[in-house]
Amino acid sequence: MDNRSAILTAATELLETSTTGDISTRAVGERAGVQQPVIYRLFGDKDSLLAAVADHGFAEYLAAKRAAQPGPDPVADLHRGWDDHTRFALDHPNVYRLMYTPRLTSPPQAVREAHGLLRGALERVARAGRLTTDPDHAADIVTAANTGVALSLLNRPPADRDPELSARVRDIVLPGILTPEPGASTAAAPSVAHVATTLSALLRSDQPTTFSPAELALLTEWLTHLATPKEH
Repeated sequence: MDNRSAILTAATELLETSTTGDISTRAVGERAGVQQPVIYRLFGDKDSLLAAVADHGFAEYLAAKRAAQPGPDPVADLHRGWDDHTRFALDHPNVYRLMYTPRLTSPPQAVREAHGLLRGALERVARAGRLTTDPDHAADIVTAANTGVALSLLNRPPADRDPELSARVRDIVLPGILTPEPGASTAAAPSVAHVATTLSALLRSDQPTTFSPAELALLTEWLTHLATPKEH
């Protein structure tokens, strides 16, 4: 194992068992069998090391997300993704807190990748005609809510955590960006934003050859404006 891998493995192991959610470069060096100057030469500073540790700790979760085959129901996949996110946070509290802490000057790459994978899942929901707003806006909503409930749970002693809280928040948030189930008695006529969202997603997945690039760009711009909620 090279020095970089040894340092990341040692730092991740120390972080997982830390009672304070922090680690020292001295302890990392001792566990990895390297001198502290080697750590700073490879990572620059402690913040950069911690960002790399967050990426390393989240790597297995992201690998499973990348490898997962979409199911026949993209909405069910969205629910499952929410639950997986919360489960990872509870199983790896220190890594999760580190990922979403505002104190790092070098944000972990894993946060952006996780957001991108969520954006892809919502794109599939939009193509199925079940998303009421554009995928970018929906991804921001889901990320804020899922991260918020996970951090809220982690901020409580394990004995005081409500095991059903994440599912209850999920079942409040997701219906706000989804259309009702097909055939539901509460189903209403689709809104302009809903239709624009669906059409935008379909155009991204199967671009018509009858449009010039300029025409397609203009149509996409119009649909984005129609699909994005406006502030009043």
